[in-house]
Amino acid sequence: MEKVMVTLRTGAPDDAWAEQLRGPVAQELLALGLPGVTVNVRDADVRDSMMMLTVLDPPVQAVVSLWTQQYYGDQVLMALELLGHQAEYIAAYLVTESAPLPPPTSPIGERSPGLANMALLRRPAHMDEPTWLSRWHGNHTPVAIATQSTFTYVQNYVVRALTEDAPVINAIVEEHFPIESVRSLHAFFGAADDADLQDRMEKMVASTAAFGANVNIDAVPTSRYVLRSPFVAEQA
Repeated sequence: MEKVMVTLRTGAPDDAWAEQLRGPVAQELLALGLPGVTVNVRDADVRDSMMMLTVLDPPVQAVVSLWTQQYYGDQVLMALELLGHQAEYIAAYLVTESAPLPPPTSPIGERSPGLANMALLRRPAHMDEPTWLSRWHGNHTPVAIATQSTFTYVQNYVVRALTEDAPVINAIVEEHFPIESVRSLHAFFGAADDADLQDRMEKMVASTAAFGANVNIDAVPTSRYVLRSPFVAEQA
């Protein structure tokens, strides 16, 4: 089983666009027979999040995750053609998935609880890959979990891009936070008070700076919809 993540970039989509993506478009993806389909989309529930950061122009407004038996097969090719009609730019990436904190099970097709923050990471040019991975996976992972109110932490390491002219991205991280995190830094970091918030933020910045994730990063607040899971045997 392989995982392909597709970023969709467009200007300022409205709620109808988000509903179209997680509704009719998702159903067309399911009809292709893909073993797994998840839609993360920036919609009304999270659009006002203070955690939005963007390098890309236009920004990423959705990330669609596909599970398949072969990333180069017809299912993925047809899925990319379909998604290409939904945004100004799409880019697909073959990834390996690590899940220090797997997402909780949610009813198929329904919105998962909380804020699903999608972070697009880039490895600094001066840092070799083994060092970058060691600092990110080995050193940063426990810090990220300890300093934030994270209840899901999934690391998707990019093996390679699958579409022409795809922006360089080395990883896509998905973190889930309480919905209150949309408007509250205290809720985002799980801080008891201002002093605790300051301490957590300083630890987080120091840790991300060690592997270059404090700059040149896109952070996309989304709502998560699992339409089909490759890990659940029986689904509607």
